[in-house]
Amino acid sequence: MTSIHATASVDPSAKLAADVIVGAYSLIGADVTIGAGSVIGPHVVIAPRTMLGRRNRVFQFASVGECPQDKKYTGEPTTTVLGDDNVIRECVTIHAGTALDRGTTTIGNRNWFLAYVHVAHDCVIGNDVTFSNNAQLAGHVVVDDYVTLGGFAGIHQFCRIGAHAMIAAGAIVLQDVPPFLTVAGSPAKPRGTNSEGLRRRSFSADDLREIKRAYKALYREKLSLEEARARIAGAATQSAVLTPLVEFLASAGRGIVR
Repeated sequence: MTSIHATASVDPSAKLAADVIVGAYSLIGADVTIGAGSVIGPHVVIAPRTMLGRRNRVFQFASVGECPQDKKYTGEPTTTVLGDDNVIRECVTIHAGTALDRGTTTIGNRNWFLAYVHVAHDCVIGNDVTFSNNAQLAGHVVVDDYVTLGGFAGIHQFCRIGAHAMIAAGAIVLQDVPPFLTVAGSPAKPRGTNSEGLRRRSFSADDLREIKRAYKALYREKLSLEEARARIAGAATQSAVLTPLVEFLASAGRGIVR
């Protein structure tokens, strides 16, 4: 049965699955949906029009789906959508979208948001992303699957972080980070491939070798960006592991870290 603490406040329009737990003094807003197996800790705010999937756990003092920190926002009914199996630790803030962009902040599955992480309006987060303590995303950021953000990392608005990238602790990212990279510093610069993370995810030795060759073409061989893209695209015809990198480099953005 749903377990709602006597001191919690749940709007009558909210839809909670039968086994959801809501802790003391938490506030669940209008038109909220919370899926089966989810646990909302004490002193949590789930703002109106927020949708949580199944088995999410939200710890104390987190705020999910609150209105965006955007001066152009004038109260439009924007939303926040989370998938399944996310962990949202203490004092995390995740804001809703804005009408001038997607109107929705979207978060996938199995992500870890450690204490004091901030996800701003209109961000899109994939699956299996780890946000270390105090990692901060500005608005309109896209983070692909299996990214790791170190503590106190900061991502500029409209940046994209490619799959399997590693953002070092304290890095300030001002441009797009291609898949498979490790970046560090302020502003963030490439520091090689995320080889340890890739090995942990069972990438083969051949795949790691191809990714390193692509990295050298992009950053070490003094090729222009167009020349490096062409070389990597050619290699991808024989090595499918490079396809995400080719697609990332082909799409418009803020320009890649270089």
